[in-house]
Amino acid sequence: MNFIIRNAIKADWVEIKQIYEAGISTGLATFETIAPTTYEQWILNASPECTLIAQAENKILGWCKITPISSRLAYVGVGEVSVYVHPEAQGKGVGNLLLKNLITLSEEKGFWTLQASIFSENNNSIYLHKKNGFREVGIREKIGKLNGKWRDSVLLEKRSNLVGLEGDF
Repeated sequence: MNFIIRNAIKADWVEIKQIYEAGISTGLATFETIAPTTYEQWILNASPECTLIAQAENKILGWCKITPISSRLAYVGVGEVSVYVHPEAQGKGVGNLLLKNLITLSEEKGFWTLQASIFSENNNSIYLHKKNGFREVGIREKIGKLNGKWRDSVLLEKRSNLVGLEGDF
């Protein structure tokens, strides 16, 4: 299957939301319990130029985005990664292709550190990120509650070998 990777646009929202809702329903993807109601809410804090979808045969199979972790000047270039794949497309390389493209694009856009906070039970997502050069920084114990239950997350990060090197400033 040939995938097209491109920037997400407002017209993609219905399918993006469906994929997000599928991830929410697993209890493994996010602390969120409902998806935003509009594209504008979903992309509000994200980096629009680092918001991608994977598409095949006019169907969106997954999406990913980077959300800057802070508005403080010291953290410009540090972003949190989200990757979601349609349940029917999981295990077919969609997440890997999205993440690889996002990493490349993030460096072009000046991100030097990417981080991901993943529920400790989400072995597939942890594997995907480690396969793409993320390293485990630590476990954030009882970092938040989901449906009344404390959850741990694994914090992973990837430093760029191209951006943010000493002497760049």
